Amino acid sequence: MPSLVLFNKPYGVQSQFSKDANNKFAPLSTFFSDKSLRVAGRLDATSEGLLILTSDGQVNKAITHPPRANDGRKQGKTYLVQVEGIPTTAQLEQLRQGVMLKDGKTLPAEVQHLSEDELPMPLWQRDPPIRERKNVPDSWLMLTIYEGKNRQVRRMTAHVGLPCLRLIRWSVAGFELGNLGVGEFVRVHLNKKRLRQLGID
Repeated sequence: MPSLVLFNKPYGVQSQFSKDANNKFAPLSTFFSDKSLRVAGRLDATSEGLLILTSDGQVNKAITHPPRANDGRKQGKTYLVQVEGIPTTAQLEQLRQGVMLKDGKTLPAEVQHLSEDELPMPLWQRDPPIRERKNVPDSWLMLTIYEGKNRQVRRMTAHVGLPCLRLIRWSVAGFELGNLGVGEFVRVHLNKKRLRQLGID
């Protein structure tokens, strides 16, 4: 039965097993010794949260190049985004409609402005902590996108005037971070129903 690993990637860890040239960030081999695992959808070293790994090539492909869902869109990736400033209705609407970036217009996104109490999980202290400006408030957004442009979420929020302070991936292709602690992981065995949801018969 195919399986995958859900990992709560800490800040400062790369989505690769080998060290980078300047050793600035820790590799995944700090946490995993199974050399058959491959990353299904990268996450920047300066981003946190859900990283999926699997040794099954078909599962990896289904997550990184998912079939279109019933409504004609790909399965989404949802992020918790701490931004500088308080979002206006106009800024949120821009994100929902898609914004024009250097590499093209993004697909429409789903976005909600949440209080910290409304986030789907308790937050952990980031190391290092985010920069804070006493005279500038910050806010949380829950943002779901349906594509994977480079550093897309950060560029989208910056484009509408809401610089990203912290980025946590909450879900990918229906798999959620849940209550995994920082640096923790869990192995999930995929039954026939879950495989069908991924487009694998």
